[in-house]
Amino acid sequence: MPTNELKHPKRGATASPRYELAAAIPHVALPSLPPHHLRLPEKISMWDNYYNGDCVTAEEAFAKACHRPDIFISDNEVKVWATGHGWYEGATLIEVLKAMQLSGFQKHGDTYDDGTINSVNWTVAATLQSAIFHGPVKLGVAGDQLDALWLASGGNPSGGNNGWFATGFHTDPNEDHCVSLCGYGTIKWLAEKLKAKVPAGADGTKQGYAMFTWGSIGIIDVPSMLAITQEAWLRTPTTIIV
Repeated sequence: MPTNELKHPKRGATASPRYELAAAIPHVALPSLPPHHLRLPEKISMWDNYYNGDCVTAEEAFAKACHRPDIFISDNEVKVWATGHGWYEGATLIEVLKAMQLSGFQKHGDTYDDGTINSVNWTVAATLQSAIFHGPVKLGVAGDQLDALWLASGGNPSGGNNGWFATGFHTDPNEDHCVSLCGYGTIKWLAEKLKAKVPAGADGTKQGYAMFTWGSIGIIDVPSMLAITQEAWLRTPTTIIV
């Protein structure tokens, strides 16, 4: 390890222009949904997001891993794509989404593009859960509180430990990180799926979301998600194979 090894993982997201959000076609919620849903890839990675600010591209690799069957994009393939677009050390969510529609990750002669882009109203539970049921939802968030929690839960340069819990977050509008929501349900149900224990004092009957960041998937309660989220996007379909 380098002697000047970072003590915290990097981030790398900047807020999408407000006019992009205003112009986007919003996702319309399905009339009915199952009470819980989770997309849990067989394999995930840090995708270079500990030492480099490529979180927006790393989230795209995670979304591809949620495909059935799984599509695993390597760290090097993420680096090549992000570097080629000048986004290895920062990007807005919408510019990466648009680029992924035109020319996504390339692997074994195939190209893995994004589908149609829709904005998601993350403040309405039925809308957000409907979007997650379609596929992973790309969020722009404030990363300070996630950073501290992830490190306290054993996060390191190789990745994090699944099953961490994010609760009690305070409002923070300083968007600087990109994560993915891949599931919803009661906290107890999500914990069982992630082979984790509901922490003492937490109400397992309350709703929560499964969240990917920095090579791990944890659980965030609804108030904490609302406190740090600034934008949300759905790809329909998540992956188009060319």
